[in-house]
Amino acid sequence: MLARTVTHALVGLDPRRVEVEAHLQLGTPAFAIVGLADRACQEAKERVRSGISSAELNWPDGRITVNLAPAFLRKEGSAFDVPIALAVLAASRQFPPGALAGHASFGELALDGRFRPVVGALIAAEGARRAGLDRLICAAESGAEVALAGIEPVPVHHLAEAVAYLRGQSKPSPPARPDAVAAPPAPELADVRGQERARRALEIAAAGMHNLLLLGPPGTGKTMLARRLPGILPPLGDAEALEVMRIHSVAGTLPQGSALVRTPPFRAPHHSASTAAIVGGGSGPRPGEASLAHLGVLFLDELGEFPRPALEALRQPLEDGFVFIARVLGRMLFPARFQLVAAMNLCPCGARGDPALQCACTPQRLARYRERFSRALLDRCDLVVMMPRPRAAELAAPPGESSEAVRVRVTAARARLSEEQPALTEEAGELLTRAVERLALSGRGRARAARVAGTIAALGGCAEIGSEHVAEALSYRAPAEVAG
Repeated sequence: MLARTVTHALVGLDPRRVEVEAHLQLGTPAFAIVGLADRACQEAKERVRSGISSAELNWPDGRITVNLAPAFLRKEGSAFDVPIALAVLAASRQFPPGALAGHASFGELALDGRFRPVVGALIAAEGARRAGLDRLICAAESGAEVALAGIEPVPVHHLAEAVAYLRGQSKPSPPARPDAVAAPPAPELADVRGQERARRALEIAAAGMHNLLLLGPPGTGKTMLARRLPGILPPLGDAEALEVMRIHSVAGTLPQGSALVRTPPFRAPHHSASTAAIVGGGSGPRPGEASLAHLGVLFLDELGEFPRPALEALRQPLEDGFVFIARVLGRMLFPARFQLVAAMNLCPCGARGDPALQCACTPQRLARYRERFSRALLDRCDLVVMMPRPRAAELAAPPGESSEAVRVRVTAARARLSEEQPALTEEAGELLTRAVERLALSGRGRARAARVAGTIAALGGCAEIGSEHVAEALSYRAPAEVAG
């Protein structure tokens, strides 16, 4: 006796259709899974056997062979437990095999028969929808996530409940409508005292999705300012939010039962993170911090302490907006269109740039510190801001402009830039040309300076880029003591 059902394997962010075939025949009792299954998938034999027995269903006598097709595609993880169990039960005629028509399934099976959620349910649901299937049998906790893909979820808690549904004896309750839980409020920009130039750079960075590097001694507010960037960013649209949730679904960082996440992601990995943790990878490649920050902010505090390979690996996503990972078994593409915000001291001891302290770093130690990141990476920082230690009068000043007021301007500027990029006036073009000679700007540096000038013009409501906009943009280029 033979029965089939459908599930999906995850290859990066792409769902690959997998047909699960279960065949029962007379002979010595045995249970085999074929079709290039990894160890976690092979262990499904024990989970499925115990789950079926715990659900008070009959474990078939004889030889059971489960084939995961296509055989050339590597199957990884425990999400194949549920489709294997359902295929075995259908093959042993414990419910009509035809009941599986139009259904896909996805999930892990506990030893007591409970359904457990697994990562990537949103991607699997999208694959089922593209395959023309109507429903996805999944763990109850994954129901809301599956519904986001535009397919009807069949959320169940236990294998016995799934079998009752396939026998036509019951119908699982639809998943609860996810609540659009408000994200924790972002830190308020008004809390930052002084640092008007840095605040202005933060607004420009938010309006144009520019990369920002904050420099200065410890205690000048670099980290405090960077963490206030999400509070002035516009919320994500429907398509953008779904794109972000797809990445977090595969990474396992998506909250269960949540609605579309409208807040742009903000990721702040520790400087001890590996290259694979930053850009993605591993034996079964998963998205890294660069992809988890897609359409949001990747904040690297203490930039000079990150390993150079990890920083240099960011050059491709900063330029192209995606991470390309090649493995023997295939190639994977992870979106990574983020804006980089970094903060660092001017020297290892942190005293450089502080008039009240004396730097104790030797030239050799300072040179090694600067060698952590290349000039090519620095060239991709559109805005570089020196942050001096604030004066006592500034710290005692009343709160500054609120995040909400700045977000209104940022949203308006983004709308202008999405409609039409401002054009350079003749005077602005001449100024930019002279700057290429005097500041030794690369072609990339010139293009990025022009983009920043366009953002400044949009923030000011100007239809053209004037020389004053170019001059301000050029003032944010990296100073010689950093670039050198």
